Amino acid sequence: MEKEKTDKKDHILDVAERVFAELGYDGASTRMISGEAGVNMAMLNYYFGSKEGVFLAIFERRITTFQTVLLSIGNDDSINSWEKLDKYLDSYIDKVVTNNCFHIMLNREISKSKKNELTDQITDIIMKNVTVFQNIIADGIKKGDFNKDADQQLLVATIFGTKNYIVNTPHISSRVLGFDVLDADVQNDLLKPRFKKYMKTLLKAYLQNENDNK
Repeated sequence: MEKEKTDKKDHILDVAERVFAELGYDGASTRMISGEAGVNMAMLNYYFGSKEGVFLAIFERRITTFQTVLLSIGNDDSINSWEKLDKYLDSYIDKVVTNNCFHIMLNREISKSKKNELTDQITDIIMKNVTVFQNIIADGIKKGDFNKDADQQLLVATIFGTKNYIVNTPHISSRVLGFDVLDADVQNDLLKPRFKKYMKTLLKAYLQNENDNK
């Protein structure tokens, strides 16, 4: 019974992701989502309470699962700061360089200039994964592995800003990079490996200590 309930909730959220990606938060409705999912409104409201509840449940499901992966990297004492940074970048880039429904939906909502309670809640969820990166950098500086003068806040902007430029302005970034960044095969075969290599090279040059010749 519990598995059936979980499967039904996941099905509703899968459908809702697609609807929100196509229409945005304002354009979607719970009636539309329930109709597309083949469930009645009473069931949707029982599970999620409201349209906002459905929307936030999508974010919690996607971000929380990914956060578990990232936290395991950040908390792994068997590897050093550089290895943590490499693993974080690999996992992050593999996850976010995609044009699936969730990331389309995410980019649509966080790019809005108008701030409200919903955008604050989304930001709080996303910041959980940003914080893992911040902690890796701060811990590396504390241990003396990274340059103590590194600007930790602008490092965040460098990582996430570069991703946003590539993913959120695909027509421009495709021209700049010389290939279609929306093509799934191109993303896996060309874009992700190139992005990983660039960010690792860039951060190593910036973060290494002056006397570190490794």
